[in-house]
Amino acid sequence: MMIDRSHTAFVLAIAAFVAPLSAYADEMIHVKLTDNTIQLDSDTAKAGRVTFEVNNAANDNTEHEFVVLKTDVDDAHLPVHKGLVAESRFSKIGEVEDLAQGSTKRLSLKLAPGRYVLICNRPGHYAMGMHTSFIVAR
Repeated sequence: MMIDRSHTAFVLAIAAFVAPLSAYADEMIHVKLTDNTIQLDSDTAKAGRVTFEVNNAANDNTEHEFVVLKTDVDDAHLPVHKGLVAESRFSKIGEVEDLAQGSTKRLSLKLAPGRYVLICNRPGHYAMGMHTSFIVAR
């Protein structure tokens, strides 16, 4: 069987182009906001584009939000004033606001390696336990 060299070169060129793209594919993190917790299907991701698919699974009509803060502070020890975390004291990377009960929204961010805290910063929600740590590795 005779192999066409131009066809082989074309296939190799395509393979060389597609292989690196898979290394930079988005990473999807599924987030479930309950009445008083933030649940993640993974608490780590690789550096790069990370998409959080955030679902408000509260049992009542509670509206939530999802805030991504870059900080080395433990997620349970953020400064709170009048029921809210002082977001301005941290590097706020992004957020999903006004997430009605039963709805889902996506937040896609380019994240650098480091430690992050994910919170719901509606009045009193952080104090109820709506916070968790998230690590981005190299």
